[in-house]
Amino acid sequence: MSFRYTHSFPISGPNKLPRFKQWAEQNMPGVAVSLPPQVPVKSTALTVRLKSIEDRNTLIGKLEGVSF
Repeated sequence: MSFRYTHSFPISGPNKLPRFKQWAEQNMPGVAVSLPPQVPVKSTALTVRLKSIEDRNTLIGKLEGVSF
């Protein structure tokens, strides 16, 4: 099964990938995500790839009100 669905959300500052990975492990256990190998420090968004539309909807719901 491939990661067919994406979601982009605002995130700024350094260490975006480790911060998101830690948050995802704590808030969405069991949801597989695919992240880019690296994200530039100046980037203000992160795009996450997910396996199903249900996982994408779960991510969107969990990200409401979260600030990275």
